[in-house]
Amino acid sequence: MRIRSLLLAAVLAAAVVAIAEPAHAAAPAVQITKIYYDSPGSPDYGGNKSLNGEYIQIKNLTKKAISLEGWTIRDKTKRSDHIYTFDAFTLRAGKTVTLRTGKGTDTSTTVFWGRSGNTFAYIWNQDKDTGYLRNASGKLVDSCSYSATKLGYKIC
Repeated sequence: MRIRSLLLAAVLAAAVVAIAEPAHAAAPAVQITKIYYDSPGSPDYGGNKSLNGEYIQIKNLTKKAISLEGWTIRDKTKRSDHIYTFDAFTLRAGKTVTLRTGKGTDTSTTVFWGRSGNTFAYIWNQDKDTGYLRNASGKLVDSCSYSATKLGYKIC
């Protein structure tokens, strides 16, 4: 009888431990994978080549295509012109899309913010910043923060 009681107590204790352990959040289906915040070369005051050297990459980690229509990317500032909203865009299974800051022609793997003009056209701060990815409902899907390094980019 004593062995049966000890066995029952051990089973109950294991059940309590299993219930009490915190659940780990599942990784988002779409993630920010890289922010290149310091475009190559010396400051050129907002030339398109330099603006397009600044970018953020987003990857679909699932086995099915995901529509990004209405999804947004933004940095930490509260400025409305620092928000990019995806038009009709489908991110294929396992693929990455690169959002470049300057102007260009969108493809299935690269889209362009469309900014131009001067040094104020850059999105990503060179000292530190955070990129936020939100779905069409405005729910935060992923974020990536960085502080400046010699590399000029952050792998998230």
